[in-house]
Amino acid sequence: MTDRPLLPAARDATATAPAGAGLLALRRVGVCIGTLFWIKAVGTTAFMGLFFIAYFHLLRHPTQAPIVMPLTAIDRWIPFHPWALWPYISLWFYVALPPSLLTSFRSLLSYGSWVGALCIAGLVCFYFWPTAVPRQPLSTEGMAGFDLLRGVDAAGNACPSLHVAAATFSAWWLHRLLHALALPAWLRAANAAWYALIVWSTIATRQHVWWDVLAGVALALLFTPASLRWVGAPRRDDMMPAQGKRAGEEQ
Repeated sequence: MTDRPLLPAARDATATAPAGAGLLALRRVGVCIGTLFWIKAVGTTAFMGLFFIAYFHLLRHPTQAPIVMPLTAIDRWIPFHPWALWPYISLWFYVALPPSLLTSFRSLLSYGSWVGALCIAGLVCFYFWPTAVPRQPLSTEGMAGFDLLRGVDAAGNACPSLHVAAATFSAWWLHRLLHALALPAWLRAANAAWYALIVWSTIATRQHVWWDVLAGVALALLFTPASLRWVGAPRRDDMMPAQGKRAGEEQ
Protein backbone atom coordinates (compact mmCIF):
# COMPACT_ATOMS: atom_id res chain seq x y z
CA MET A 1 0.00 0.00 0.00
CA THR A 2 1.88 3.06 -1.23
CA ASP A 3 0.81 6.40 0.13
CA ARG A 4 3.86 8.66 0.00
CA PRO A 5 7.26 8.33 -1.63
CA LEU A 6 10.32 8.12 0.52
CA LEU A 7 11.64 11.23 2.18
CA PRO A 8 14.15 13.43 0.35
CA ALA A 9 17.77 13.36 1.41
CA ALA A 10 18.73 15.24 4.57
CA ARG A 11 20.35 18.08 2.62
CA ASP A 12 17.10 18.70 0.73
CA ALA A 13 15.12 19.09 3.96
CA THR A 14 17.28 21.88 5.31
CA ALA A 15 19.06 23.50 2.37
CA THR A 16 16.14 25.81 1.51
CA ALA A 17 14.97 26.43 5.07
CA PRO A 18 14.21 30.16 5.45
CA ALA A 19 14.92 32.28 8.46
CA GLY A 20 12.55 31.39 11.26
CA ALA A 21 12.16 27.87 9.88
CA GLY A 22 12.41 26.45 13.41
CA LEU A 23 9.20 28.20 14.47
CA LEU A 24 7.46 27.19 11.27
CA ALA A 25 8.58 23.60 11.75
CA LEU A 26 7.12 23.54 15.26
CA ARG A 27 3.88 24.93 13.90
CA ARG A 28 3.85 22.19 11.28
CA VAL A 29 4.16 19.66 14.10
CA GLY A 30 1.03 21.12 15.64
CA VAL A 31 -0.79 20.93 12.30
CA CYS A 32 0.26 17.29 11.86
CA ILE A 33 -0.86 16.31 15.36
CA GLY A 34 -4.16 18.14 14.97
CA THR A 35 -4.97 16.54 11.62
CA LEU A 36 -7.31 13.56 12.16
CA PHE A 37 -6.58 13.89 15.88
CA TRP A 38 -9.57 11.90 17.14
CA ILE A 39 -9.06 9.13 14.61
CA LYS A 40 -5.46 8.83 15.81
CA ALA A 41 -6.41 8.93 19.49
CA VAL A 42 -9.23 6.38 19.24
CA GLY A 43 -7.36 4.18 16.79
CA THR A 44 -4.18 4.05 18.87
CA THR A 45 -6.13 3.30 22.04
CA ALA A 46 -8.15 0.55 20.36
CA PHE A 47 -5.03 -0.97 18.82
CA MET A 48 -3.25 -1.12 22.17
CA GLY A 49 -6.32 -2.55 23.86
CA LEU A 50 -6.66 -5.39 21.35
CA PHE A 51 -2.94 -6.09 21.51
CA PHE A 52 -2.92 -6.38 25.30
CA ILE A 53 -5.91 -8.72 25.27
CA ALA A 54 -4.01 -11.14 23.03
CA TYR A 55 -0.68 -10.56 24.78
CA PHE A 56 -1.94 -11.27 28.29
CA HIS A 57 -3.98 -14.26 27.14
CA LEU A 58 -0.82 -15.91 25.78
CA LEU A 59 1.10 -14.80 28.87
CA ARG A 60 -1.38 -16.45 31.24
CA HIS A 61 -2.13 -19.48 29.07
CA PRO A 62 1.03 -20.65 27.27
CA THR A 63 0.56 -23.60 24.94
CA GLN A 64 3.44 -25.44 26.60
CA ALA A 65 5.97 -24.95 29.38
CA PRO A 66 7.96 -21.80 28.58
CA ILE A 67 11.63 -22.19 27.70
CA VAL A 68 13.83 -20.22 30.09
CA MET A 69 16.13 -17.90 28.16
CA PRO A 70 19.85 -18.15 29.01
CA LEU A 71 21.74 -15.29 30.56
CA THR A 72 24.80 -13.79 28.87
CA ALA A 73 27.74 -11.72 30.03
CA ILE A 74 25.86 -8.61 28.92
CA ASP A 75 22.96 -9.44 31.24
CA ARG A 76 25.38 -9.75 34.13
CA TRP A 77 27.21 -6.57 33.12
CA ILE A 78 24.02 -4.42 33.12
CA PRO A 79 22.94 -4.09 36.76
CA PHE A 80 19.38 -3.86 38.00
CA HIS A 81 18.24 -0.21 38.23
CA PRO A 82 14.94 0.71 39.93
CA TRP A 83 14.63 3.94 37.95
CA ALA A 84 14.77 1.97 34.68
CA LEU A 85 11.06 1.37 35.24
CA TRP A 86 10.31 4.86 33.88
CA PRO A 87 11.94 4.53 30.46
CA TYR A 88 10.49 1.01 30.32
CA ILE A 89 6.89 2.17 30.68
CA SER A 90 7.52 5.27 28.55
CA LEU A 91 7.32 2.97 25.51
CA TRP A 92 3.53 3.29 25.50
CA PHE A 93 3.81 7.04 24.95
CA TYR A 94 6.76 6.67 22.58
CA VAL A 95 4.95 4.33 20.15
CA ALA A 96 2.10 6.84 19.82
CA LEU A 97 4.38 9.59 18.49
CA PRO A 98 4.93 8.44 14.87
CA PRO A 99 1.23 7.97 14.00
CA SER A 100 0.45 11.30 15.64
CA LEU A 101 2.54 13.01 12.94
CA LEU A 102 0.92 11.29 9.95
CA THR A 103 -1.45 13.49 7.98
CA SER A 104 -3.74 11.25 5.91
CA PHE A 105 -6.16 8.47 6.73
CA ARG A 106 -4.53 6.18 4.19
CA SER A 107 -1.07 6.60 5.71
CA LEU A 108 -2.50 5.94 9.18
CA LEU A 109 -4.24 2.79 7.96
CA SER A 110 -1.09 1.57 6.21
CA TYR A 111 1.10 2.35 9.20
CA GLY A 112 -1.28 0.52 11.52
CA SER A 113 -1.30 -2.48 9.19
CA TRP A 114 2.48 -2.76 9.27
CA VAL A 115 2.88 -2.33 13.01
CA GLY A 116 -0.03 -4.73 13.47
CA ALA A 117 1.74 -7.31 11.32
CA LEU A 118 4.84 -6.90 13.48
CA CYS A 119 2.85 -7.48 16.67
CA ILE A 120 1.05 -10.50 15.22
CA ALA A 121 4.39 -12.02 14.20
CA GLY A 122 5.61 -11.61 17.78
CA LEU A 123 2.44 -13.13 19.20
CA VAL A 124 2.79 -16.09 16.84
CA CYS A 125 6.30 -16.64 18.23
CA PHE A 126 4.91 -16.59 21.77
CA TYR A 127 2.18 -19.07 20.82
CA PHE A 128 4.46 -21.67 19.22
CA TRP A 129 7.58 -20.96 21.30
CA PRO A 130 6.70 -19.56 24.74
CA THR A 131 9.72 -18.26 26.58
CA ALA A 132 10.45 -16.72 29.97
CA VAL A 133 13.19 -14.75 31.66
CA PRO A 134 15.01 -16.58 34.46
CA ARG A 135 13.96 -15.37 37.87
CA GLN A 136 16.77 -13.43 39.49
CA PRO A 137 16.93 -12.43 43.14
CA LEU A 138 16.03 -8.75 43.33
CA SER A 139 15.41 -6.53 46.29
CA THR A 140 12.29 -4.60 45.29
CA GLU A 141 10.94 -3.91 48.76
CA GLY A 142 9.19 -0.58 48.83
CA MET A 143 9.17 -0.35 45.02
CA ALA A 144 5.45 -0.44 44.34
CA GLY A 145 6.00 0.18 40.65
CA PHE A 146 8.05 -2.98 40.26
CA ASP A 147 5.60 -5.04 42.26
CA LEU A 148 2.84 -3.85 39.93
CA LEU A 149 4.95 -4.51 36.84
CA ARG A 150 5.79 -8.04 37.90
CA GLY A 151 2.19 -8.70 38.89
CA VAL A 152 0.80 -7.53 35.56
CA ASP A 153 3.60 -8.21 33.07
CA ALA A 154 5.17 -11.42 34.32
CA ALA A 155 8.57 -12.29 32.89
CA GLY A 156 7.07 -14.39 30.09
CA ASN A 157 6.55 -13.73 26.36
CA ALA A 158 10.23 -12.97 26.47
CA CYS A 159 11.71 -13.73 23.06
CA PRO A 160 11.50 -11.81 20.82
CA SER A 161 11.06 -8.73 22.97
CA LEU A 162 8.05 -6.91 21.54
CA HIS A 163 9.08 -4.00 23.74
CA VAL A 164 12.29 -3.70 21.73
CA ALA A 165 10.63 -4.52 18.40
CA ALA A 166 7.96 -1.82 18.84
CA ALA A 167 10.57 0.70 20.03
CA THR A 168 12.80 -0.03 17.02
CA PHE A 169 9.92 0.33 14.57
CA SER A 170 8.83 3.60 16.21
CA ALA A 171 12.36 5.02 16.48
CA TRP A 172 13.06 4.52 12.79
CA TRP A 173 9.75 6.03 11.75
CA LEU A 174 10.07 8.93 14.17
CA HIS A 175 13.55 9.69 12.85
CA ARG A 176 12.21 9.92 9.31
CA LEU A 177 9.23 12.05 10.32
CA LEU A 178 11.36 14.49 12.31
CA HIS A 179 13.57 14.76 9.24
CA ALA A 180 10.59 15.39 6.98
CA LEU A 181 9.44 18.21 9.26
CA ALA A 182 12.90 19.79 9.08
CA LEU A 183 13.13 19.87 12.86
CA PRO A 184 16.47 20.53 14.61
CA ALA A 185 19.02 17.71 14.56
CA TRP A 186 19.09 17.60 18.36
CA LEU A 187 15.52 16.24 18.33
CA ARG A 188 16.65 13.31 16.21
CA ALA A 189 19.49 12.79 18.68
CA ALA A 190 16.98 12.90 21.55
CA ASN A 191 14.89 10.31 19.72
CA ALA A 192 17.92 8.02 19.46
CA ALA A 193 18.72 8.52 23.16
CA TRP A 194 15.13 7.77 24.18
CA TYR A 195 15.14 4.62 22.08
CA ALA A 196 18.44 3.49 23.61
CA LEU A 197 17.04 4.05 27.11
CA ILE A 198 13.97 1.95 26.36
CA VAL A 199 16.10 -0.91 25.00
CA TRP A 200 18.49 -0.70 27.97
CA SER A 201 15.57 -0.63 30.42
CA THR A 202 14.28 -4.00 29.22
CA ILE A 203 17.40 -5.60 30.69
CA ALA A 204 17.87 -3.18 33.60
CA THR A 205 14.37 -4.01 34.86
CA ARG A 206 15.10 -7.74 34.40
CA GLN A 207 12.07 -8.11 32.14
CA HIS A 208 14.22 -9.37 29.27
CA VAL A 209 17.67 -10.72 28.52
CA TRP A 210 20.13 -9.88 25.77
CA TRP A 211 18.90 -12.63 23.42
CA ASP A 212 15.37 -11.20 23.68
CA VAL A 213 16.70 -7.78 22.70
CA LEU A 214 18.54 -9.13 19.64
CA ALA A 215 15.49 -11.09 18.54
CA GLY A 216 13.29 -8.00 19.01
CA VAL A 217 15.57 -5.89 16.81
CA ALA A 218 15.64 -8.65 14.19
CA LEU A 219 11.84 -8.84 14.21
CA ALA A 220 11.58 -5.08 13.72
CA LEU A 221 14.02 -5.19 10.81
CA LEU A 222 11.73 -7.62 9.00
CA PHE A 223 8.96 -5.00 8.92
CA THR A 224 10.36 -1.48 9.36
CA PRO A 225 12.29 -0.96 6.08
CA ALA A 226 9.41 -2.45 4.08
CA SER A 227 6.89 -0.23 5.86
CA LEU A 228 8.89 2.90 5.03
CA ARG A 229 9.21 1.77 1.43
CA TRP A 230 5.54 0.94 0.82
CA VAL A 231 3.80 3.40 3.15
CA GLY A 232 6.34 6.17 2.87
CA ALA A 233 6.79 8.96 5.39
CA PRO A 234 5.24 12.32 4.44
CA ARG A 235 7.45 14.53 2.35
CA ARG A 236 8.50 17.99 3.42
CA ASP A 237 6.62 19.38 0.42
CA ASP A 238 3.40 17.85 1.73
CA MET A 239 3.75 19.41 5.17
CA MET A 240 5.14 22.87 4.49
CA PRO A 241 2.45 24.17 2.14
CA ALA A 242 -0.33 23.25 4.58
CA GLN A 243 1.36 25.19 7.34
CA GLY A 244 2.21 28.04 4.97
CA LYS A 245 -1.43 28.54 4.10
CA ARG A 246 -2.37 28.51 7.77
CA ALA A 247 0.35 30.89 8.86
CA GLY A 248 0.29 32.98 5.69
CA GLU A 249 4.05 32.73 5.39
CA GLU A 250 4.83 30.01 2.88
CA GLN A 251 2.98 30.31 -0.43
